[in-house]
Amino acid sequence: MIIRKIDKDLERFYSSETNKALLITGARQVGKTYSIRAFGRSHYENFVEINFLENKDAQSLFENATGSKDLLMRLSAITGENMIPGETLIFFDEIQAAKEIVTAIKFLVEDNSYRYILSGSMLGVELKNLRSVPVGYMDIAEMYPMDFEEFARANGVSSLIIDSLRDAFINRKLVDPVVHNKMMSLFELYLIVGGMPAAVEKYLKTNNLSEVLREQRSIMELYKMDISQYDPDHKLYIEDIFDLIPSELNSQNKRFILKNLNENLKFSRYENSFIWLKEAGVALPTFCASEPHVPLKISKATNLFKLFLSDVGLLASSYMNNIQVKILNHEKDINFGAIYENAVAQELKAHGFDLYYFKSKKQGELDFIVENDGEVLPIEVKSGKDYKKHAALSNVMANDDYNIPAAYVFNNGNVEQIGRVIYLPIYMLMFLTKEKESGEMIYKIDIDVLK
Repeated sequence: MIIRKIDKDLERFYSSETNKALLITGARQVGKTYSIRAFGRSHYENFVEINFLENKDAQSLFENATGSKDLLMRLSAITGENMIPGETLIFFDEIQAAKEIVTAIKFLVEDNSYRYILSGSMLGVELKNLRSVPVGYMDIAEMYPMDFEEFARANGVSSLIIDSLRDAFINRKLVDPVVHNKMMSLFELYLIVGGMPAAVEKYLKTNNLSEVLREQRSIMELYKMDISQYDPDHKLYIEDIFDLIPSELNSQNKRFILKNLNENLKFSRYENSFIWLKEAGVALPTFCASEPHVPLKISKATNLFKLFLSDVGLLASSYMNNIQVKILNHEKDINFGAIYENAVAQELKAHGFDLYYFKSKKQGELDFIVENDGEVLPIEVKSGKDYKKHAALSNVMANDDYNIPAAYVFNNGNVEQIGRVIYLPIYMLMFLTKEKESGEMIYKIDIDVLK
């Protein structure tokens, strides 16, 4: 059984005192349904699942409903299940086929008879124009492909090893050379298999990379079907962009060049297509920030960006000529930089970071910059041996106007710190997580003099 980090969100949902619904969003095939089913069946006496794509009769279930009693009566009729108040979890799946459920969930939550989890694909696209989102009645958790820590644990890496590596990350300690080499080999495997659960399961069962490749290409075809089905007006633009992502990442500057699509069309013509790919969870745009100051969005250039795929394994599957074997053999004709950067973008996004890169004519270009704990954190990604050569990073760190306290260079070597630049093994990306907001912020002002 593959353990996912979303399981903790589900546990919090189960133990919370507030009777909210939970909506789990995420791209197709990231494992939403599997995790919800496993949770529901192990935590509730009764688990009821309604799939709106498979059950066509259920699609009109919530249209023109007058209130909670009406909704529950319809729900009971459509399921035919014995639903026991206080002991039943109801799972609404593929809700993109019955969008009104998001509005109607307020009435079901207010009734307080059952607990509810919702999920589906394409929600970023399909729910954008919903007339009413029930604020206060529903929490939202986003799910991504398996990150590297989930992948490592699925492959049998023990908690003891993970904890020792985390300690090395926090305290800047060298990793045992044997452990380091094995973790690097595992990361190379991750570049090939990626984090789509079906591909990971296929590898765990067969160790056959050809079988994994077939699974990945099947997922890519599903994405293309979504493109043609859900946005007929822009599907040609979207599919062109989607097909170009691997080759654009493989180019020297890795930025998306519009003239490779059509010399005569401007960005405004394609903008909705880029947004569609982002909202569908298929692609990860990384925008250019012209200044490394918080908040980064102030200097964000919306028409300058790199576009990564949501899963590095899907990226590898898009290249021809047996790239999987070439990665394992460390062949020099592969642009490892593009593949490494895709893995980094994927990991950062899964850990809650907004994605930016920095570019300046004077300073140069940094692969990524993110906001962490109120500071800008520059991140360089190096796939070769000369990972201590980074002119742009050195320029940025030497600029007193930026006042950046630390920078990370993720590479193939071991842990080392030189001044404010910290060199880390690429697999230690799994420990770079966004600082969570602190708990309650209670502040009481004394206005007695005003009374």
